[in-house]
Amino acid sequence: MVEAWYMDESAGDPRLPHRGEPCRRVGLEQLRRLGVLYWKLDADKYEKDPELEKIRKERNYSWMDIITICKDKLPNYEEKIKMFYEEHLHLDEEIRYILDGSGYFDVRDAEDRWIRISMAKGDMITLPAGIYHRFTLDQQNYVKAMRLFVGEPVWTAHNRPADHFDARRQYVEFLAQSA
Repeated sequence: MVEAWYMDESAGDPRLPHRGEPCRRVGLEQLRRLGVLYWKLDADKYEKDPELEKIRKERNYSWMDIITICKDKLPNYEEKIKMFYEEHLHLDEEIRYILDGSGYFDVRDAEDRWIRISMAKGDMITLPAGIYHRFTLDQQNYVKAMRLFVGEPVWTAHNRPADHFDARRQYVEFLAQSA
């Protein structure tokens, strides 16, 4: 089961858990109200997993690739890690399925507070278009993830502030309706 919590305000190493004191956990229902969807799958059989295929078909995830994020495998590693951790949004959903390793997705709640979502092998997450978020590795400094898209991939991240995009306005409207 996915683990999520409100982050503390410290500016230390982003790869640390940054749990507030006391730790305020966030459940799946609260994540759903933010538009964040989660599945637990068997990453060892991702190549022939009928559950993954069912999700892909239902949600029209037609394109996929696999990225390995570690110093030895990702060109311009340091630059990319910094870029992933910049607060941004996308105009389309962001779908990630962790095949090995671990890391954190941070998302903003309706009050603009950071929620940290711990992702490990078998965790699959969908972040809605227009949600402010960021990603970082944890102290293992390694993750292998499947990236999925509806149609052709669009890699453009729009750093905050990006409130002028329709995707952001639509997301804010979604939050107001979910409240």
